[in-house]
Amino acid sequence: MTTLVTTDYSGITRGRSILTSDFEADSGCSVGWVPANQSLTPFDTIDPNSIWGSGGDLRLKPDRDARYTTLMPGATTPLDMVMSDIVELDGTPWLACPRSFLKQALSDLHKETGLTLAGAFEHEFTVLGEPFTPAPAFSVQAFRRADPLGPVVMAALAEAGLKADTFIAEYGRDQFEVTVGPARGVAIADQAVALREIIREAARLRGIRTSFAPKIEPDTVGNGVHVHMSFVDQTGANALFDSAAPGRLSKVGAAFAAGIVRHMPALVAVTAPSVSSYMRLKPHNWSASYTWLGDQDREASLRICPTPTLGGKSPAKSFNIEFRACDATASPHLALGMLVRAGLEGIRARLPLPPIFSGDPEALEAAEREKLGLRRLPQSLPAALDCLEADPLARTFLAPKALTTYCGMKRTEIDVVAGLSPAELCARYAGIY
Repeated sequence: MTTLVTTDYSGITRGRSILTSDFEADSGCSVGWVPANQSLTPFDTIDPNSIWGSGGDLRLKPDRDARYTTLMPGATTPLDMVMSDIVELDGTPWLACPRSFLKQALSDLHKETGLTLAGAFEHEFTVLGEPFTPAPAFSVQAFRRADPLGPVVMAALAEAGLKADTFIAEYGRDQFEVTVGPARGVAIADQAVALREIIREAARLRGIRTSFAPKIEPDTVGNGVHVHMSFVDQTGANALFDSAAPGRLSKVGAAFAAGIVRHMPALVAVTAPSVSSYMRLKPHNWSASYTWLGDQDREASLRICPTPTLGGKSPAKSFNIEFRACDATASPHLALGMLVRAGLEGIRARLPLPPIFSGDPEALEAAEREKLGLRRLPQSLPAALDCLEADPLARTFLAPKALTTYCGMKRTEIDVVAGLSPAELCARYAGIY
């Protein structure tokens, strides 16, 4: 079987499966889809005020260049996914399709600047309920006790066509991190979707449960997603890099970063879109908490990453910026599309490089933080949604009906978990993601 998939506004990858022989024989195949599916919360409740109702029909149109297939040890059939666009019956993009939204943002970026986005999503996840012997963070012991999860995941990623990079035991208890090499364009988000499902499949086959939820328990280390981005120009050079510029950010890179920083309070409604996300986005938590551009600082929400030159490597080749106010409850396509839109607005406005801050914003006086543009990010999902709806530019990134759909679904999600204790809230999300 081959599954045509879309990762919806709730960050859940859903789809419909058909015979692989039918998929391969019919170059124009598609499967049915329903507009109201985009109003589904992660708890499988539909926003009661959804503008879509019970009517309407759509199609999932597969992108045959975005097929990810792997057969893992213990499986009787391959995991075979094809990233798909949600389209109208005549094939035109549907206004609330996350993947089409990202493709259009990337197209506009290229049209206006001549640049192609390159990047990758870096994921953290936690193994749940295993009687693992305690082991030090980042240690060989911690990695090997989960064997063969790491080797199976890395082999499956490579077989599926991703550039498998690292699999490490992270700082948190039973927490791991997986990274892949950079892709270009829409494949950046496609690979994020594939990676999540490959890890879930590898864990399932071993009889263990994993979760990418931002918080497994209130007082444990959170799981983040870090979105790495750079630009490739028409010659293949990294157009984000300028060795002589502050922060080594080129003029276009500085403006792109400035756009993201300017709209960051609105962006987190999409990049950190669960109620439990805001238990992680706190000061002194190695995540993100302010509208902050930092150089090699893991508390910064937007970080200029280090560039090793060991072995004669060129710093220009690996130079990138990393958006850290994100987690795996977000749709990769929607989140990356919003970041591109915000960055493109910065380029259009020719925004100057924001202050590159190093230190602790909490240690500064309020006036100094204001001078440096260090504003506290929203501290709850309702506050983040308010910021999105109040930002005159960010709210236009999405089509009006798409914005209404997204915010309505998220406010329904908030209602579903209202009244849960912090521990119950974490457990509810951990079981889904």
